[in-house]
Amino acid sequence: MTDLLSTLPSFTTKPHTHLLPSLEKNHITTTDLLTLDALEIAKRARLPLLDVRRLVNAVVAALHGELGVQDKAGDGGGEAGEKKGRLRRNGVDIVGRWRSISTLDERLDAALGGGVPTGYITDATGKSQFLLLLSLTTQLPPPHGLAKSTLYISTEAALSTPRLAQLLLGLQTHFPAPPTPVSMDRVYSILCADLEAQDHILHYQVEVAVRRYGVGLVVLDSVAANFRAEYERAGADMAKRSAGLARLGRLLARLARDYDLAVVVANQVSDRFGPAPPPSASSTPHPTPHASDVLSLDHQQRWFTGWGDSRDSPGFLSPKTPSLGLTWANCLSARISLVKEPVYGEGEGGGGGEEKELLRWRRWMKVVFAPWVEGGSGREVEFVITKAGVSALAVEGERGGG
Repeated sequence: MTDLLSTLPSFTTKPHTHLLPSLEKNHITTTDLLTLDALEIAKRARLPLLDVRRLVNAVVAALHGELGVQDKAGDGGGEAGEKKGRLRRNGVDIVGRWRSISTLDERLDAALGGGVPTGYITDATGKSQFLLLLSLTTQLPPPHGLAKSTLYISTEAALSTPRLAQLLLGLQTHFPAPPTPVSMDRVYSILCADLEAQDHILHYQVEVAVRRYGVGLVVLDSVAANFRAEYERAGADMAKRSAGLARLGRLLARLARDYDLAVVVANQVSDRFGPAPPPSASSTPHPTPHASDVLSLDHQQRWFTGWGDSRDSPGFLSPKTPSLGLTWANCLSARISLVKEPVYGEGEGGGGGEEKELLRWRRWMKVVFAPWVEGGSGREVEFVITKAGVSALAVEGERGGG
């Protein structure tokens, strides 16, 4: 029973404390309680049958409440959508509860399907500027924000307060007198230098902070840093890392769901190395992959990483891979890739030499996958970073995915 509280953190064990030692001694898990007959569990653990049945019924009822199968008991004063269990809501209920955080740019918000929504985990790969801007716009009243505070959890370096102050000045220019003043004081930050501290903060301190400070956005910047440092070796360490990532994904999803939070995690990227194309492929503009290659991870990951899914896509020639692999991608509700590419030109001397001069950088925001985005994934918007935040460029910089 060592997994009962990890499966149901809010489960009240006090009425069943006399049963737990025997169940744990006989290695009876929560899955066993749900799948085995109560009589078999009672015989195996040498416990009273009626007490085991009460525990099983309590666990089933708690799971129904956790999963949203049962309707919540209301006092008659709330909305119907609030009383319904999550799995019993219809489209009208979901649309009525929809809330999101704006980037303050119409085309970027349109590409995101209205902004960054609450109740889901969004992975932003490639740039922390995006997260700093969201930390401030969360404080704006709807429809631009949530009129709530931000909890910023850093794992690599302390929160960049000079850049945050610069963004705040730009925000005050757009909204000179909001109903609730936007302030850096409402961005609560904490630095966790290792995975143990990160787990402690997420399991025990986040829920307290959410209730105490009225938090609407939780940022984890970045999710990969501590996992990369903790699990350096391949093999068995990778299996432990995958299990840890799955637990982290479940925890963040529960926080987003139970407290209606927008959970945004920054991710790191690395270069992706694949097999060299055959010589015949160099002369073919769109070579057809072999049947066995189509089913390989190297081929399919282009559609959930955000790099290389089409030849017209930014980053096709220098593909990257978001850290933590397919295990972490399966924990996400949405992924946004912020792609940066250099623009080269002739050097000062000219003459058509091989030396090229770096002129500037081009940046795109790409929605890799998000179930609420109309038209599916693959929408790309070119943007620039300004003192006031991020701003989309002219329409010719925008491309739609297939």
